[in-house]
Amino acid sequence: VHLVESGGGLGQPGGSLRLSCAASGNIFSVSALGWYRQAPGKQRESVALISRGGSTSYAESVKDRFTISRDNANNAKSTAYLQMNGLKPEDTAVYYCYADCRPITGVEYWGRGTQVTVSS
Repeated sequence: VHLVESGGGLGQPGGSLRLSCAASGNIFSVSALGWYRQAPGKQRESVALISRGGSTSYAESVKDRFTISRDNANNAKSTAYLQMNGLKPEDTAVYYCYADCRPITGVEYWGRGTQVTVSS
């Protein structure tokens, strides 16, 4: 599974940004897509996940502000989107796309990461 992230950049407090993650390859093995983030000096943490069936989960810190969605356009590609509203400076981090294939292949996949900076 190959993951390509796009979006991110600089956002203002209270503003919005949108991240995309295009997953290709053995899509049938992907049970969940999502986003993790890692701020300087902190551990990587889960932000939002969406299952193949559309079930979602969010970190408490982003609930009611971030929305994850998934587009299973075809058998060769699946795209996850993270709509980030009400941005806060503490949302500043490198955001990594994540594909959970452990139920089928026992493997997890990570994107290269995209920087999100929230600052006025």
